[in-house]
Parts: sequence; C-alpha cells; structure tokens
Amino acid sequence: MKERFVHLHNHTEYSFGRGILRIGDWSREPSEFLKAAVSEGMPAVAITDRGNLYGAIEFYLACRRAGINPIIGCEMSVAQDNRYLTVLSRDFEGYQNLMALSSEASLEGCGTPCINKELLAEHAKGLIVLSGCLEGVLCPTLPSGDMDGACRLAMEYRDILEEGCFFIELMDHGMEQERQVLKGLLEVHKRTGIPLVATNDNHYLHKADAAAQDALLCISAGKLISDDDRPRMGSSEFYFKTPQEMAKLFGYSPEALANTVSIAEMCHLEIPFSQLHLPDFLVPEWQTQDTYLETICREELALLGLTGNEDYEKRLAFELGVIRRMGYSGYFLIVWDFISYAKRNGIPVGPGRGASAGSLVAFTLGITAIDPIRYKLLYERFMNPDRKSMPDIDIDFSPAGREKVVEYIRGKYGSDRVAAIITFGARKARLAIREVGRAMGIKATEIDKLSGLIPYGPGNTLAKAMREIPQFAEATRSGQAKELYDLASRLEGLKSCAGVHAAGIAITKEAVWKHSPLVKSASGVVTTQYDGECLPMLGMLKMDLLSLRSLDIIVEATRLVRERCDKGFELAKVPMDDAMTYELLASGQTPGVFQLDSEGMQALLRRIKPSCFEDISAAIALYRPGPMEAGILDLFIGRKHGKHVDYGHLKLESILKDTYGIIIYQEQVMEIAKSLADFTPGEADMLRKAMGKKISEDMEKFRGHFIDGAKKNGVGSEVAVRIFNQIEKYGGYSFNKSHTVAYGMIGYQMAYLKANYPAEFAAALPCLRKPLH
Repeated sequence: MKERFVHLHNHTEYSFGRGILRIGDWSREPSEFLKAAVSEGMPAVAITDRGNLYGAIEFYLACRRAGINPIIGCEMSVAQDNRYLTVLSRDFEGYQNLMALSSEASLEGCGTPCINKELLAEHAKGLIVLSGCLEGVLCPTLPSGDMDGACRLAMEYRDILEEGCFFIELMDHGMEQERQVLKGLLEVHKRTGIPLVATNDNHYLHKADAAAQDALLCISAGKLISDDDRPRMGSSEFYFKTPQEMAKLFGYSPEALANTVSIAEMCHLEIPFSQLHLPDFLVPEWQTQDTYLETICREELALLGLTGNEDYEKRLAFELGVIRRMGYSGYFLIVWDFISYAKRNGIPVGPGRGASAGSLVAFTLGITAIDPIRYKLLYERFMNPDRKSMPDIDIDFSPAGREKVVEYIRGKYGSDRVAAIITFGARKARLAIREVGRAMGIKATEIDKLSGLIPYGPGNTLAKAMREIPQFAEATRSGQAKELYDLASRLEGLKSCAGVHAAGIAITKEAVWKHSPLVKSASGVVTTQYDGECLPMLGMLKMDLLSLRSLDIIVEATRLVRERCDKGFELAKVPMDDAMTYELLASGQTPGVFQLDSEGMQALLRRIKPSCFEDISAAIALYRPGPMEAGILDLFIGRKHGKHVDYGHLKLESILKDTYGIIIYQEQVMEIAKSLADFTPGEADMLRKAMGKKISEDMEKFRGHFIDGAKKNGVGSEVAVRIFNQIEKYGGYSFNKSHTVAYGMIGYQMAYLKANYPAEFAAALPCLRKPLH
C-alpha cells in the first residue's frame, strides 16, 4: 500500500540565498517540484518561505494547474524566543491573518522580519502552527534537559491558537544535534498531549541538488566553498523525500506521518480572483459612477467640437458600454481625477503611453492627448470587450511632478491603501556562471572568458549556449568548468533578490495588506509582497506612473518661446506637416529629441527621410532587433522610396497603406482579421496575443478560423493562406501602434521645437550629450 504523506515545510526560490525549489518552469508550467508531489499521490503541498509570502500567489495558481491543493504558509521568527515557527493558513481568514502577520513582521521588525506572541494571538484564527525546525521555538531548552520549560512554552503556543491547531514538528536530516532534540520533542508530546507532525526541511528537489544549494549559501554569504567558516546545512538530506522515505525515517511515530494528511485536510483556502477592490470614487449624489463618467466624456467631446460626429459618437458609446459592463467606470474616474490634479497644478503630463492611447474615453477625459480615430488606433488593443481583465493605463509625468501626484493619491485614498510594487530579480545565465565561479574560487579571468561566450539578452540560457555555441560547449566539457556549468545550471533562473518597481503603485479600497502582504525595502520604501503580475488578478488597481525628463524639457522650451518669440505659442496646436521639422528629421540631426536621438536612430531617419507623422511612428516601431533582422526595415525603406507595393488583397489597402503594404503594427493584424475573416474585436485581440507569444497550437486554431471566415467573404483559400502566412511571418515582429503614436508625438513636438526655435530648445536641454530615453 502506498504511504500517505504531505510535505508541509518547503523553501522555494523565494527564500533568497537558501531555497532552490522552483514553482514554475521556463514555460510557466508547474515545476518538477509540484509534479513530484502529484506523482507521489500527495493531495496537497505547502510553501513556507522564510520571512515572506513573495511566492504565495504564483504557488497557489501553479498548484491549481497541477491539480494539487496549495497550502500557503511562512516560516516566521518570534521576537521573544528569537526562534522560528512554521505558520500555515487553513482558510481565507487564516490567509488574511497570515498576510497581517507577515506585513507587521516586515514593517515593524528590525532586520529579520519577526512577530511576537501578542501579535500571533491577535491573528490566530484560521492558522495552524508547527513548532519549527532545529531553529524552532522549542529546541533551545531541550539539549540542556529543561523539559519543564519546553513544556510550558509548548502549552503557551497551544493556548494562543485555536484548539487542535498547534503541532510539535519532528525533523530528521541525519544530524546528531537534531536527533538529540528529537528525543526531547517526543517527551514534550508525551507530557502535554500536543500532537506530532513529521516534516522535512525541504530546500531542493533531489539529493543531487545539495551541492548547488551549498554553492548558493556561499554566494549569499560572500564566501568560498573551500572556506572553513562558510555557512552549511549540515547534511545533504534537505531534499523532497518520497512518502516511503519519510515513513522509513518516522516509522516509530505513525501519528506524526498521518497528521501531515490530517493538516492538509484541514486546509481549504479559496482566494477570490473575480472581485474588484478599487477605491471608492465619490460622485455627485444624483449620479452613479457610470452616468458621471459618461457626462464628463460627452461634455469634453463637445468642447473638442466632435458632438454629432457619427464616428466619434459611435465609438464613444461602444467604449462606455464595455466599461459599464465590466464595472470599470470607477477606474477611469480615479485616473481622470489625479491627471486633472496634475494639470491644475502645472505638472507636465505625457500624451499617452502603451495601449491606452487607443481609447476615445481616455482621450476625452484628458488621460491621453492622442485622438485614436484620427490615428486609426483600436480600443480592443487596450480592452478586450470579450474578456474581463483590468485595464492598464501607464502615464508619464515629469520626475518632480510624479512624486507630487503619488502624494495626492495617498492623501485622497489613505496612505494605508497605497503602496509601491515589488519586483524580483532572477539569476540569468551569465550571472550564474560568474557567481558560482567566484564561490568555487576560479580565477576571474577564466570566469570572464567563459561567461563572455554567452550572448546578452532574453532567452540566452546556459542550455542554449551549450547547444548553439561550440566554444562554450567545448570549454565546459570536462573538469572544473563542467562542474561550474552543472552547478550554475541548477541555479540559473532562480529568483535572487527583491526590489522596488520604478513606476508601479497599488491602490485599494481597504488597507493594502488585506489583499497583498507588505514589506519594507532596503531603502525604506513600503511595497507589496506580490508583484505587478499578481496584483490585478487579486482585483487591485495597479498603476504605472513613470518619470519622463523630456516633459520638463518641452515645458521649459515652450516657456522660453513664449517669453522670447511668441506669447501665444501652444505646442499642442503646431501643424503636423511642418516642412522645417521634416527637413530636420530627414537630416538625422536629432540629438536631444525623445526616442529619435540615438546614433542608430539618426542613421535610420536619414534612410527613411520621414515626410509625414506616420513615418515617425513607423520608425519607432521598426527600430528593434526583430524587424531589422527579419528584413522588414529594409523592405519598408525600399517601398517608401518607390519600390512596388503589394497589398495582397484590395481589402488590405486601407489597412496597410500608411506602411506601404507591410504589417508593422499589432493593430493592423487585428484589422485584417476583422475585415477579411469577420473576427470579433475580442477574437482579433486574442489572435494578436497568440501571435506575439508565438503559441503554435493557438495559431493553428486561428489559421482555420481565418481561412473559413475569409472564404465566407469571397476570398479564395490560396489568397487567405498567403495572407495568414504573412501575418505569422511579419505579425510576430509587429508593435503596439498606440504606443508608437503617443511617443512619436513627443518626438515630433521636440523636433518641431528644435527645428523652429533652436536656441530656446538648446537652452532647455539639461545636457546635449545624454540620451533622453
């Protein structure tokens, strides 16, 4: 009969410098760690990283995908005892209490996050607590024989918690000190009746991973593997043992083994992902958020002189309908409010960033300054009308102004409801080689030589280098270099540190810690413990408020123009076909011009010779490695300067005319799918996502859908196949047009100032030589 057992003590990669259990693999599928739990028939598995809940949501979702029950926990330090407890959440109330404990420990603790017994008692509901590892709360008194003290302490924790929720934790990693403590723990159990539970302090998956984890300890401590005073685990038994191995270790205590399953059965956490937790935005009492948003939009549409224009009226009604249906009116009002604050207080605001420039609602509210209809931008690129997902509006402010806007948001909604957002650094291939090489004591010149063979950039893994770079494969074939490669491969890709997102803030209806635990960064900034990918899933409002120095330059140059040349000058009203501006751009004389000032871009502008704003937008979209390597850039330049333009089908001419028959933008892919094959806006957006992620299975499904839809519109199969192949070939390199138009607008305005008011522009530049990206 197969042994029944559940691992309740696991340190993942989020136990920085200690744990190397991965939650997800390279493709974000459940990791070998979780697959091992499933294959061993475990009904559940726990995460118990030391001092944090960083990986909780990633772990929860990965477990659900793997078909196993996630138990969210944390190894916590207790201030009075200067020792650790293993704390698990039974249910949602326990999970919220765990987040409260983790937040309090991180924000109030000095150095190592720690709680105290009073705080534990205050947040005890829904928690299960185990007495911890060799550094656990009961262990210090046992070697000296103070059994009475150990029993008193155990009963104190038992009484703090709900009935049946404190367990004496047994571990055996083959260390003599641990076995001495085990005898004492069994005696405490005998005297107090507190139940036992068997765990393994898992830090890695296989026994063979012990050397890699050992190297990680040295890397974290800045020590060599050969140093006598370096940190050590004490044995190589801290791996994910099978139920049979655990039964062999703890055969003398069937209760301790059975209680792992009993505890797992007590834990049934359901984290709600479908609820929104936007802060309350107060509207006039005779209005709802929906009606108030529409009122503002229609008033602003009238001020723009567009009331009655069928295209704008129809688009506005469509967008407002989607926003109402998804419950996001409050979201747009919140953003409108703080941008209005910025403009009232003279804080420079960018014209737009990312897909939000495709929204007419955002344009009428003044969130963006880009007319999406004029520039053929798609709303569904911003918000898919068929799938409910939180909108993502990124906004640029001047550096000094950004901080004022953040303070305004804190003041309006409450400082406890606003937090910065955490980011996680991962150990990439070159860094893994360097760190492990240093820990092994290998000469710096040898490390540099080996790591230098690995190209920079995403996707360049050690395995890829081994496959594709013969010199690297030869260099790591044997000896010390092979050992270095083997160790580095086991550490590559692991999370290695936490930081603060440069622009992101989270805003919630209640205190942030009720939805994400908090932590104080090394620089003293309070951040969420969950990253920006998790927060919208939890219904939290995530905003990226970015600093853009070019906005300060534009404001200063405009001030100088008004002071010295033209009192009534308004940059927003300059002509978009100014001859002097396009002469400047065609000459490549663009140092100091946002997005267009690098040497490579200057050379590209001299080749393209932009003659309209669409050429500027296209240049920004094309100046990337993918389009350049695929020959799309050269094709664009050739067609612009007279080579034959082939649209592939008459229906594509209006979509591809501005880019000379070439698919440059994601929006063009979406328009082709809608126009030729009757895709809905939502389906077109899903095609765009599958294309960008190069998901072959999804692309094949869309291929059939596209060809069938095209046939119904009178397009022959051969033509439809050729067009879809073109979408696959060029569409994979396509870019977000909303973003290039918005950033192209900043570039055009700066080029206009430089061409028409060169002295004022130069005086506004803080440094002519420093790139302004």
